[in-house]
Amino acid sequence: MNTTQYKATLAYALEQDKQDLLRRFRKKFHIPKDVNGKELVYLCGNSLGLQPKKTQSYIQEELNEWANLGVEGHTEAKHPWMPYHELLSKSMAKIVGAKPSEVVVMNTLTTNLHLAMVSFYQPTTTKYKIVIESDAFPSDKYAVESQLKFHNLNPKKSLIFWKPRQGEDLCRLEDLETILEEHGNSIALLLIGTTNYYTGQSFPIQKITELGHKHDCIVGFDLAHGVGNIQPNLHESGADFAVWCTYKYLNSGPGSLGGLFVHEKHANNTNLNRFAGWWGHNKKTRFNMRQEFDAIPGAEGWQLSNPPILSMAAIRASLAVFEEAGFENVIEKSKKLTGYLEFLLQNLQDSRIKIITPTNPKERGCQLSIAVKNADKSLHTKLIKTGVISDWREPDVIRVAPAPLYNSFEDAFLMVERLKECLQ
Repeated sequence: MNTTQYKATLAYALEQDKQDLLRRFRKKFHIPKDVNGKELVYLCGNSLGLQPKKTQSYIQEELNEWANLGVEGHTEAKHPWMPYHELLSKSMAKIVGAKPSEVVVMNTLTTNLHLAMVSFYQPTTTKYKIVIESDAFPSDKYAVESQLKFHNLNPKKSLIFWKPRQGEDLCRLEDLETILEEHGNSIALLLIGTTNYYTGQSFPIQKITELGHKHDCIVGFDLAHGVGNIQPNLHESGADFAVWCTYKYLNSGPGSLGGLFVHEKHANNTNLNRFAGWWGHNKKTRFNMRQEFDAIPGAEGWQLSNPPILSMAAIRASLAVFEEAGFENVIEKSKKLTGYLEFLLQNLQDSRIKIITPTNPKERGCQLSIAVKNADKSLHTKLIKTGVISDWREPDVIRVAPAPLYNSFEDAFLMVERLKECLQ
């Protein structure tokens, strides 16, 4: 959509919604309502995605199987529980651009990150440093620091931050190049969040991977704020591993399971260290109980425990919606919808407002981070009272994320109109 065609009117927004090929999918989600029963403008999918209406029936099906079959549900259920995670692999692989064998849904994000670092962070006396972006999500920073300490390394000396330049909000790729040119011989791992939680900046995954591999570094990504709203093409990128959660843009419910990608080049490497569990063991001899550990090739070999079915049922329900919509269509609408929201915010011509997310659609997902000069959280509280659900980050940023499956152009218009009221 050409930005010169945008119009800051409700009539225009409603017309765009009429033309939207994905408009029918909004009705497939539960939209939260206010005390008067009016739908809220929910723009917080970057924190917790909305519940697909089919989620309840998917979970209820498994509750019924449990009630009626007991332990036999592992093999006799309509969707047997023992291989249940396999039902998710193909759909999830499409969303992250991987082969099904490279993807597994298990655990939660930070647990998967630790398990991946057990295998892929192998420091030596000379090559031991880790690079992360300076404002990485705190969980990533804590995980990396604890891994360094686990290897008896000092995080202050072993952790390198990829920082924006003085007076800038965004990281520059050329500065990461400089870091690797200067420290590449001592860097063991690059661990980058594909989309920064604070700024919404989406990093060039393939370029970063090529850069890291050029200096003989392992390269991993945290897709928490990217999965479901960008296409990372993990297999083609050559990234060694990636991890993500599913409760944001993938709408699987609070605290739901995460995902792990391990590139197929590592699929049969039995020399990789790992914290093993029985569900990663050869399926043919898993129940023989007295076998030495025999890792399943591919991402499944990193599993620890049998799958938590109720959480996986919720993920399966959400992935079914993505399958029906087509992920390419989701990405296309995301760019249009976020572009329209950006246009409306700029059209306010309010000197207090600064969008710190990149303007280039290729350098962002569907989140826009709005810095409001001299604002505090009271502005966000006012916005909530108008019926707009967004997200506040200190010191002065409101994060909004128009999720293409359930958000509309009307949502974008109403959000900006109500923000304007709150600023007056």
